[in-house]
Amino acid sequence: MEFTESTVVSLISHLHAITADFTNAKLADKNLVSSHGFILYLLSLNRTMTKTEIAKATNRDKSTTTVLIRKLIDEGLVQENSSKTDARTKIISLTAKGRSLNKLTSSISEDLLSVCYRNFTQKEKKQLLDLLLKMNSNVENELERK
Repeated sequence: MEFTESTVVSLISHLHAITADFTNAKLADKNLVSSHGFILYLLSLNRTMTKTEIAKATNRDKSTTTVLIRKLIDEGLVQENSSKTDARTKIISLTAKGRSLNKLTSSISEDLLSVCYRNFTQKEKKQLLDLLLKMNSNVENELERK
């Protein structure tokens, strides 16, 4: 398929799919997928997050997020505890094993960025980011209006 200005969203979707394929191939021996890696990354930045926060950050519904987190718990990569202020709220955090796997997921992310940005100037990287942020903001603002 040839991508044009009118099919840019399809290109973004395609790029999302092939970057997930790239990440999934690198995580295959760990029995994980890119969504798991992203959750581990989020937890490395935030130390603890609720399931609701993870669902929002990953743009997944709560039931899908629960399944992804359950797999990470089963693998010993994260732990789930009840909030001290509300037992219904589950707090997710990395285990030592999860923190050690973050070194791998960080390396995979660096590899992916290296491939994606091959032959880009710093100015082009910044311009791409600015344009995608602008597009993202446009869609988010439209969703909020409805």
